Amino acid sequence: MVTAVPQPSPTGSTELLSGLRSRFPEDILAIHPFPGLLGRVEVRPGGILPICRYLRDEQTFGHCAMVGGVDWRETREVVYHLWSDDRKAYLELSLKVLADDPHVESVAGVWQGANWHEREAWDLLGIRFDHHPDLRRLFLPEGYEFHPLLKTFELHEPELLEVKTRHE
Repeated sequence: MVTAVPQPSPTGSTELLSGLRSRFPEDILAIHPFPGLLGRVEVRPGGILPICRYLRDEQTFGHCAMVGGVDWRETREVVYHLWSDDRKAYLELSLKVLADDPHVESVAGVWQGANWHEREAWDLLGIRFDHHPDLRRLFLPEGYEFHPLLKTFELHEPELLEVKTRHE
């Protein structure tokens, strides 16, 4: 069975992307076409909050469907998939932070649904979301010092792990 990737509606995508570039010239690093999306926008980490507020308030992106991360060893990439009911399409934002200091502002204040996704990216990849309302482990126990989706992660013998639990 072959399924076609849905193509975005061409109406408005060019205006949206050129409007983003002109409104945030210092914060938009690149814009790429991407099948099934309005586009893929590379963002400077410091510009993520104003761009997200603009997209929510003025461009009808009312839902953050996903926040994820990728470990590229020297950098970590944070990827946001935003949905617009009016446009019936997704827009992808991405940014890169240095692996030795992987932090970016939380967008949970813009979209509450991002809260859970940011906690997952913190737990599994060690990406810290500044000003997150409740940045704590989601899957792994509190006190666990490792982030298992990092490429440098090595399995450890259970006796080498000192895991502090909430019950201690």
